[in-house]
Amino acid sequence: MNLNDEQKQALRKRLRRAEGQVAAVGRMIEEDRYCVDVLTQVRAAMAALGKVGHIVLENHLDTCVSAAFRVEDDETRKEKVRELMAVFAQYGNFGDR
Repeated sequence: MNLNDEQKQALRKRLRRAEGQVAAVGRMIEEDRYCVDVLTQVRAAMAALGKVGHIVLENHLDTCVSAAFRVEDDETRKEKVRELMAVFAQYGNFGDR
């Protein structure tokens, strides 16, 4: 990954927030909290992790994929496209996998 210190710091902060939300879900389950409240907290944790994934994907596109498309080698570009399609299929519910 090609993240600068500021970007890494921002991602660490987001991850700490997600860790706190996941821990809160565990506490809520132990405390037999209302199901909808637990689900709301689960969704918040998922959203926090989703944002981390979005930032990492954007960085990948800006750096690794961009570099692959600047080379003359068609196979390198095709491989990056295949890689992205696999990522989208897993991460973004895009396509069949």
